[in-house]
Amino acid sequence: MPMSEYYTQLRDKIGTQLIFSPSVAGVIRNQQGEILFQRPSLESAIWSLPAGAIEIGETPAKAVVREVFEETGLKIIPKKLLGVIGGGELEAVDGESAQLRFFGVDSMPQLAIPYPKEIFYSNDSDLTFFQV
Repeated sequence: MPMSEYYTQLRDKIGTQLIFSPSVAGVIRNQQGEILFQRPSLESAIWSLPAGAIEIGETPAKAVVREVFEETGLKIIPKKLLGVIGGGELEAVDGESAQLRFFGVDSMPQLAIPYPKEIFYSNDSDLTFFQV
């Protein structure tokens, strides 16, 4: 889903002014250890992790599960919190991703957000996708 009704109403009131928006991002690796990135449009050279805002009343764990599903079609459980299981077909579900692709840590594309490099070298924050 693009922007929620809550954030749409907030933006209508404050325009493009900077706001604090708690968000989540998923570091998802395939069986080869490559990390999944998305490109929002084929015209863009910028890639990102599957990510998005935490909705009102939503836990971070639920938010990352929802965002990853909406943007990739993958069903995941955050490893750090609950364990690793999942399934689904890799496909953009809500139109927010024009292209999805796994990259090795040493061949990552230019990213939209300057994530700290150490998150890509640590397995502690990873979400793992297994075909079921």
